[in-house]
Amino acid sequence: MVQESFLTLMAEYCEADQVRISRWYDAVQQAGFTGTQTPGLRHHISLATFPLNREEEAVRIARAAAERFAPLTVDIRHMGVMPGGQVLFAAPDMCERLSALQRACGSDVVGGHLWLPHTTMLIDTVEHVAAALPALAKVFTPMPARIDRLRLCAFWPKREIMDVPLTGQE
Repeated sequence: MVQESFLTLMAEYCEADQVRISRWYDAVQQAGFTGTQTPGLRHHISLATFPLNREEEAVRIARAAAERFAPLTVDIRHMGVMPGGQVLFAAPDMCERLSALQRACGSDVVGGHLWLPHTTMLIDTVEHVAAALPALAKVFTPMPARIDRLRLCAFWPKREIMDVPLTGQE
C-alpha cells in the first residue's frame, strides 16, 4: 500500500466549466494518452502544497482564504508543456485576484520555480506528452472559467480532507 506523502490545496472550477474543460481532457484520453495523473480528480489549479504534518494548518489556511475571497473568473488562453516535458497543461492568464488567492494559501515558489497557474491535461513521458499536444490543440479554444471553491486533498492515494466554497468579498 502506498502511503500519503503530501497535501495539496486546489482552486476548483465551477460545475459548468468542469464540463467544458473535460472536453479537452477527454480528447487527450481518447487519442490514447492516459498518463499517470490522478484519475477522477476534478479540474483545478494547485495553489499550495504542505507536508502531511501541517494538515491542521492547511485546513485553517483554506478556510481563511475561502472566507476572504469571492469566486473569480480567469481566462484560460494557453496550452503548454512544463520544463522537463512531462506535463501537458492549459493555463489562464496571470491576474491579480488569482495571484492574491495563491499568496494567501502558500509560497509563490514551488519546487524552486515561480508558481505557474495551470490545469493538468496529461502527466506522462516526454514522448507521450509531445505526441498528445496535437490532440489537445485540435479542441482547445480559449475560455473564461470561474473558480468557486477550494479543495484540500492528501496524495497518494487521494484522500479528500475538505471542500469549501469561496464566499468572501475580495
